[in-house]
Amino acid sequence: MSTPVTTSVPAAPAEDSGHAKSAPRLRRAKAHRPGRPKRSKLLTALTSLVVLYTVAPLIWLAVNATKTQSGLGDSNGLWFADDFALWDNIHDTFTYHDGVFTRWLLNTLLYVVLGAGGATLLAVLGGYALAKFDFPGKRGIFATVIGAVAVPGTALAVPTFLMFSKMGLTDTPWAVVIPSLVSPFGLYLMWVFATEAIPTELLEAARMDGASEARTFFQVALPLLAPGIVTVLLFTTVATWNNYFLPLIMLKDPEWYPLTLGLSAWNSQAETVGGEVIFNLVITGSLITILPLIAAFLFLQKYWQSGLAAGSVKE
Repeated sequence: MSTPVTTSVPAAPAEDSGHAKSAPRLRRAKAHRPGRPKRSKLLTALTSLVVLYTVAPLIWLAVNATKTQSGLGDSNGLWFADDFALWDNIHDTFTYHDGVFTRWLLNTLLYVVLGAGGATLLAVLGGYALAKFDFPGKRGIFATVIGAVAVPGTALAVPTFLMFSKMGLTDTPWAVVIPSLVSPFGLYLMWVFATEAIPTELLEAARMDGASEARTFFQVALPLLAPGIVTVLLFTTVATWNNYFLPLIMLKDPEWYPLTLGLSAWNSQAETVGGEVIFNLVITGSLITILPLIAAFLFLQKYWQSGLAAGSVKE
């Protein structure tokens, strides 16, 4: 009788929980949150330099506007003098030479209201028409607008002067207002903005309901164009407010000078024989000149930022 052969399988050795070596842990990479952008030290340094480059002249202007004419040469340019003369400088700026600074300020406001306001209106109408209507020659107009954006305004100043001289409009406010009405960049910006901001289906629905083209534009399209209008208005306002070369060649009568040309004339007095040196009034007038622009940008900030970002995201 044969005996069955049994084979025994050796049991696996029991793990000693006390002396078992644990597997090394891998350090998990820190997850990046989509809502928070990554920080870049190089970008932060470059941004700080740009901010310093932008803010330093404003600080210098605000500090030196508090000094007298003698204090400008006796003190550090980036710190205050012993005598605080800001209010006296403001008073002298508005009363010097029979208050001509007030006349220059009103002239600048006139050029901005008529020139920048008219340029914005024409840009809105033209941009809306180019974006939402098809007509012969549209591609040619597009090429013309792009070419006009690339041409600097100084290159057209002399031909514009010769043309206005033949029409007898030089040394008048129209010589500054009429050229300011043309803003190729504003037209192109409104063209792009209207293309993205106004749905074509919305215009077709308004027309099917019996609305005229004028009513469709003013009641349907115009509210949607508000951010773009504010953006173009700010650009044209800054361009007209800081315009220097065009009034320089168009105007001879100081009564029609804008602020830029008037302050330049005050600054040039120090170079003439017997001229009065009034650098403190020039600096104070420059500070007063930039305050309305700063206020306009701060007040309309939310509108022009959304206008610049329009069309950047494709739906």
